[in-house]
Amino acid sequence: MPRVKRGTKRADRRRKILKRASGYFLTKSKLYQAAQEAVERGLKFAYTGRKQKKRQFRSLWIVRIAAAAKLNGTSYSQLINGLKKAGVELDRKILAEIAVKDPAGFTRLTEQAKAALAKEKAA
Repeated sequence: MPRVKRGTKRADRRRKILKRASGYFLTKSKLYQAAQEAVERGLKFAYTGRKQKKRQFRSLWIVRIAAAAKLNGTSYSQLINGLKKAGVELDRKILAEIAVKDPAGFTRLTEQAKAALAKEKAA
């Protein structure tokens, strides 16, 4: 069987890892094995971070909607329930943006939600 030396392939793989590790502290940016462990760990955190980002933004939107709802004399849960009953299909991201940038429009949405809840209660 012929001898295999792995010249460029091995160097390219190592160079790729070390490039990703540039900026890491001490040996983690200089030595291949330490760099490889650090890069794998970093990629793992990046993966979980992308999932957490979605959760964190949703909770931020909910906090903003709840604060605006309180200013309009209702709770977050009543507002969401009323909007569903009124047939308003806006997601939390858009509701939070309306709450921040257009308080008058958010007030109208709150009134719609209150009216839908009152109508359901009367029936």
